[in-house]
Amino acid sequence: MKPLHQLARVAGLQIDWEDATGQAQRVSDEALRKVLAALGFEAGSESEIGRSRDLLRELEKQDRFVSADAGQRIVLPRLAGAPGEAMLTLESGEKMPVMVVADRQGLSMLPIDVTGYHQLQLDDRQIRIAVAPPRCFSIADAAPGRRIWGPAVQIPSLRDGRGLGFGDFRALADSAASFATRGADALAISPTHALFPADPGRFSPYAPSSRSFLNILFGDPALIGHPVPASAGTGDHIDWQGAIPGRLAALRAAFAGRSDAVREAVATYREKGGVALEQHATFDALHAHFFDDGATGWQQWPAAFHDPSGSAVSNFAASHRQEIEFFIFGQWLAKTSLDTAQKVATDSGMAIGLISDLAVGMDPGGSHAWSRPDELLTGVSVGAPPDILGPDGQNWGITSFSPQALRRTGFDPFIATLRAGLDHAGGIRIDHALGLRRLWVVPQGETADEGAYLNFPLEDMLRILVIESHRARAIVIGEDLGTVPAGLRERLEARDVLGMRVLWFERDKDGDFTPPDQWHRQAASMTGTHDLPTVAGWWQERDIDWTWTLGRTSRAENEAADRETRARDRKKLWEDINSAGTDAGPQPGRGETDVFVDAAIAHVGATACELAIFPMEDVLGLIEQPNLPGTIDEHPNWRRRMPGRTEALLGEPKVAARLKRLNEARLTGAGLKRAQTT
Repeated sequence: MKPLHQLARVAGLQIDWEDATGQAQRVSDEALRKVLAALGFEAGSESEIGRSRDLLRELEKQDRFVSADAGQRIVLPRLAGAPGEAMLTLESGEKMPVMVVADRQGLSMLPIDVTGYHQLQLDDRQIRIAVAPPRCFSIADAAPGRRIWGPAVQIPSLRDGRGLGFGDFRALADSAASFATRGADALAISPTHALFPADPGRFSPYAPSSRSFLNILFGDPALIGHPVPASAGTGDHIDWQGAIPGRLAALRAAFAGRSDAVREAVATYREKGGVALEQHATFDALHAHFFDDGATGWQQWPAAFHDPSGSAVSNFAASHRQEIEFFIFGQWLAKTSLDTAQKVATDSGMAIGLISDLAVGMDPGGSHAWSRPDELLTGVSVGAPPDILGPDGQNWGITSFSPQALRRTGFDPFIATLRAGLDHAGGIRIDHALGLRRLWVVPQGETADEGAYLNFPLEDMLRILVIESHRARAIVIGEDLGTVPAGLRERLEARDVLGMRVLWFERDKDGDFTPPDQWHRQAASMTGTHDLPTVAGWWQERDIDWTWTLGRTSRAENEAADRETRARDRKKLWEDINSAGTDAGPQPGRGETDVFVDAAIAHVGATACELAIFPMEDVLGLIEQPNLPGTIDEHPNWRRRMPGRTEALLGEPKVAARLKRLNEARLTGAGLKRAQTT
């Protein structure tokens, strides 16, 4: 094997991979050198490769983490130390001597039945041992014997009658109560991660400043007696440029008028938040300070402010204490408001309540990258390889954790991120769960096709996910759509991580749509996602309209061929819905979207899946989707609003009838009609 290829494999890069069509692909040597250099491993010559191999060996010596299943033998890091007696400290504080033995496979120790995070003192080295239960907390644990459902909502799109510019956690709480009374047991929400409060142009929930903190704009000042004034919140689209300054003004007014009780509560929260909270609030204050000078991220700040522990930052914090206190107050209010929404959901009868959404990465110019850059990939951005939907590949412009840093830090950043997502929820959706196995990384300044897959420690991350799932008593959903690595779905299923099964993609090799009773039980069935056309939009060909209006296709087919294919798919899906047991009647015309929406929701509701999730746009039969991937300003991404307050919308006769039919489908299960008529 070439020295370059040996280095790439040791560094965790996949030289050979299989694309979405099943075709074998190989990363070129030139691309490997670029990716390796971006990761900090120069490979331009044999001497550079040798030095990079030495560096990797030194990094391996820093590995202080191992995971295991309860009751299974524990294999220790290869360079952990010498065999013999060692001291194990359980998470509870109990200490016990253990024997470390060596064999051909390396060092190991006898099984531990106590789950949690323990510390092994081996010679002069401490190793964290994560011992996990066999599987995650599940639907069967939360709602025994039931197949449940819930909507998926974009929080800013919600209305609740206050006339605000965008929805917040109070609107979320009201929506949760409304859906709960209609039979929903869960409510999947868009990411609530911290963004950039000073920049009203940064409103995509999937490019956060930090995943450890919340978007303060969603906090509800009315909880502490300071209602937000009504604003120009009547349009179909959110005016973020106008709405964000208004919401910040309302938050500042609440901060200025806070009571002594609120001050004490914030002080307690601040003490518990520690250094991480202080640094995040300081970042927000610095970002606001330098934003007017054109600095969009910390990289454009004066160099003295790049070090969060430096004197320039300390002096700034001392002279801007009130501003930093405001941002800490904003985090406290957001947390309190979101906790309230979850309590409303469960008090209203939901078995799960909120399902949070964990974005795959974060903005490299944001809070996390500024305060803890050593935890992240710094020379590359995350994206996707060239495929059918994106012939040139995708560069998402975000970063994520470094696999080597995770092992060096005992996975502290990953654990903290999961806990932040589970703090206020009964479930969590892992965006692009393929990243638990590998991420496509692209060197900065290069095109997406010059990237490569970087491996991640899947089993370690899954075990941590299982531990945190049980501690929070929360279900886990993994977005397993796209170019799925071989065996990944099986590994997720073994841990009771629910996959995602979307109506449009559930077909056999002949193109026929899968009957509901053949959908995989251990999954969340869905009519769609925020990145896909709505049910009504698909039936009416709205996605095709957008494709050709914006010139987003490079295929040889013409528009007429696209519409002919959709007409055939409409016919096939309608026939399959009827034959599967949903009493749908004659096929409606292209414009009769409500009839199709009724049938599609009942069809997906009848699936064998433990959980069914329906975008609110589909519940209401709306045409437009929240996000059109690959666009920025051409489509109003993350700006569409619901046509009214949730309670009123769900009370409309056609929607009420649709939900009644959905509840019946969930209760009776798939294939009932066929069983009765055979």
